[in-house]
Amino acid sequence: MVICRTPLRVSLFGGGTDIEAFWCEEDGCVLSSTINKYIYVIVKKSFDKLMHIKYFREEVVEAVRDIKHDLIREAMYKTGVTEGIDIAVLSDIPHTGSGLGSSGSLTVGLLNALYTYAGAPSPSLSTLAQQACEIEISILNKPVGKQDQYIAAYGGLNVIEFKCDGCVEVKPVTLQYNICRELKKNLLLFYTGMGHKAEDILKEQGRLVVNTRPVLQKMKRQVYDALDIMSKADVDRLGLLMKEGWSMKRQLTDKISNGSIDGMIERAFKAGASGAKITGAGGGGFLLVFCSPSCREAVRSTMRDLIELDFDFEKSGTQILVND
Repeated sequence: MVICRTPLRVSLFGGGTDIEAFWCEEDGCVLSSTINKYIYVIVKKSFDKLMHIKYFREEVVEAVRDIKHDLIREAMYKTGVTEGIDIAVLSDIPHTGSGLGSSGSLTVGLLNALYTYAGAPSPSLSTLAQQACEIEISILNKPVGKQDQYIAAYGGLNVIEFKCDGCVEVKPVTLQYNICRELKKNLLLFYTGMGHKAEDILKEQGRLVVNTRPVLQKMKRQVYDALDIMSKADVDRLGLLMKEGWSMKRQLTDKISNGSIDGMIERAFKAGASGAKITGAGGGGFLLVFCSPSCREAVRSTMRDLIELDFDFEKSGTQILVND
């Protein structure tokens, strides 16, 4: 039996510059971190030659080509594991579109678990991320970016740069103080109760890049502004930067926000928050709120109709917990 645990993430700044429509012409860049919420992939030999696949649905099939879950099917093709296997997927979050990078985490976790099950040499983190991108973007033609796969593989708080030639550089954020501890004091995460189809939003966002590139360029520069702010230990200013970033993100497509989301964010601001944003493509999922410790309870009170996800930052990326 193999059990793999792969973290989810919160994207702080630069989201949207990791899609190919942007980085094919100029480098993209994001500031992102894994959190201590996970996707678990459990793999073991089945009692027969069939494939038993369990996620929020259940499949029993004879051939890999018959698997309906596209990420599981393609990860099995990629790793050469094609018969007599049980696969179970568990998640710490809803499956209806979270904005926490779950599909990228799942794909990385599937590859890690299946390679380990097959007894193959452990792929590098870069290889896991690259192959996860190949599955989602090249094979399945999903209009997603690259940040989720790389942050899930590497873990930690990183600046991730997406080069015009297709290369990706992961640069850990190292400061003279514990930046994650300070961020944790100032961040709250709430589930909006609205699932979303990130692919629909990202597809339109990619189509509109020709018009929105100047906005995306400003969003990319926010990554370096955030690094400068953090280097000066002036964490409070990150809230205002996040507020500006959300205002810019809403300009990318009218599908990113709606009246309900706008109302939630306005409530957070009235309670003292200085910044807020939807964590992924938009349209629903989780809402990240930046507020000083002094107004945390006021923000919690005004958002009490939403489910709060208590989280911390995670230093590690995808890990094999059991290989028996």
